[in-house]
Amino acid sequence: MSVSASPLVSALEAHRIDRVGWLRAAVLGANDGIVSTASLVSGVAAAGAAHADILLAGVAGLVAGAMSMAAGEYVSVSSQSDTESADLAREREELATDAVGELAELTQIYVDRGLSRALAEAVAVELTAHDALGAHARDELGITDFNAARPLQAALTSAVTFALGAGVPLGVAALVPASAVLLSVAGATLACLAALGGLGAGIGGASPARGAVRVTFWGLLALGATALVGRLFGTVV
Repeated sequence: MSVSASPLVSALEAHRIDRVGWLRAAVLGANDGIVSTASLVSGVAAAGAAHADILLAGVAGLVAGAMSMAAGEYVSVSSQSDTESADLAREREELATDAVGELAELTQIYVDRGLSRALAEAVAVELTAHDALGAHARDELGITDFNAARPLQAALTSAVTFALGAGVPLGVAALVPASAVLLSVAGATLACLAALGGLGAGIGGASPARGAVRVTFWGLLALGATALVGRLFGTVV
């Protein structure tokens, strides 16, 4: 019995790993924006500060946090990009000066992954003829298009999502009187964190419930700690 070939489009499976770069930066930025700003607002509110002072602290936290996230992500991911570039330059030089040794190295990689020596060598020869540097980048260094470092993308994504996340507790604090800021911000923050954790986990293919619980737990811990500090050490002048 013959099996008809499936159309190419149906053979291309839709995976989620290609989202890992921007998804990590987006989830980190939004989560940090919500938690840090909500914690800052809660701490100042617990100290008994005036409504205007609470909002000023929240706005300052939003701006400073967004800039800090952008700078931190850019520097961090740029370091990764520099390392990748250095490794690729080294591979390029080795391919130019020791092509035989590099072919043997690639062959051994495929043997270690389970191919027979003959098949591994045939695959290495074919891939080297097609794109030698690409083969070594992917199979020796683990560098591929979907996980390559993108500093600017990471910086912008983190900054924007931080600001959006921070806008939630700040907006709630602006809409309620000072006496209700603490509970209102805490409730809105935990709800948003649960939604964000579930959404991030769902996009990544994990359990939304597990993602929601783990993010909410750490958010609750941060809110409680900063509110306690504000209550214990806050002074209204």
